[in-house]
Amino acid sequence: MVGERLCLDFVNSISWRESEDKRRDWFTSYDKLVDWSHHAGIIGDDQAQSLIQKAQNLPSEADQTLVQAVQLRETIYRIFRSYTSGAQTDPEDLKVFNKAIHHYYQSIHLVPGENDFSMYFGIPEDAFDSMVPPIVQSAVDILTSEKELNRVKRCEGDSCGWLFFDTSRNRSRRWCSMADCGNRAKSRRFYQSKK
Repeated sequence: MVGERLCLDFVNSISWRESEDKRRDWFTSYDKLVDWSHHAGIIGDDQAQSLIQKAQNLPSEADQTLVQAVQLRETIYRIFRSYTSGAQTDPEDLKVFNKAIHHYYQSIHLVPGENDFSMYFGIPEDAFDSMVPPIVQSAVDILTSEKELNRVKRCEGDSCGWLFFDTSRNRSRRWCSMADCGNRAKSRRFYQSKK
């Protein structure tokens, strides 16, 4: 979870996104989507177990939800990727994302807190796609704030392709993780200088 924002960690569920031979999609089953959602803190232990059990009883519905989640993930990735590369956003991607916004925002409610309000998506916990609304909300929050959007970057590591929210003070972060892509880049530069 190096993206620093939920939607960016969601799109980073493909390792080595820009490599044909190393690329690995973590969402190989609905259970893996549930596991990731639990790890990301979107759903709790009981909800995760309940969704996995429900998926065993209704595998075709679970598979359909997985397909839709992957389609949304790729749409969100392409929208942010086009922004980080300075390219025009594909109108078809906006159409798909707007459809997701419309679908999930129909169930939204404001809930009063102590000093403010929070948004609550009125989707039942046992709905196969109950983990999706917070991801959509995370993407909307970034895309609708110039200040936030300007901090989204793509890792400069070879073939990585991960996106991250640059929280550095001077916005100088270049890699998804210094421990991974950053160290590889430094090692490569060191090797080239010795060569």
